[in-house]
Amino acid sequence: MVLENKILSKEIQQYLYDNGKTLGTAESCTGGRIAEAIIASPGASNYFKGGIISYTNEIKERLLSVDHQVLEEKTAVCEEVAIQMVKGACETLGVDYAISVTGIAGPGGGTAAIPVGTIWIGYGSKEDVRTYLLTGDEGRDVNLAVATNKALKLFLMYLKELNIEEVSAEN
Repeated sequence: MVLENKILSKEIQQYLYDNGKTLGTAESCTGGRIAEAIIASPGASNYFKGGIISYTNEIKERLLSVDHQVLEEKTAVCEEVAIQMVKGACETLGVDYAISVTGIAGPGGGTAAIPVGTIWIGYGSKEDVRTYLLTGDEGRDVNLAVATNKALKLFLMYLKELNIEEVSAEN
């Protein structure tokens, strides 16, 4: 998956660099793995502004403007938090796009309602955030590797979709 992540990162770089757009990350359970994959491509500093590792709710609230009430009522592992993390990263980091991840990688921390392996991925812009839910526990290392890889794939598909829409609008 490491090689695949490098290839995905290079493709993401091409889309962002060619269009003069910027990217940031807001990571909880992945702890910076997405940012690490992105900066593996030389020249990432041309479009990647940075990332926030928001491992605790306090940081999610303070740096990413995640709503305290949502965290209290639904926990940090929910779609709304993934969405708010993308929007907060776009705002705080001053970027066009962001990728967020929040979940329970394991081996502990899961509940009957939110089992280990439940990971929400958010990606997009302040105005257009998409989400994806990963489920299934393959062990901490695999859960984190899968979440990182899936986040990169989803964001690349999003960029390709945007590029197609822009090309269609020009014709």
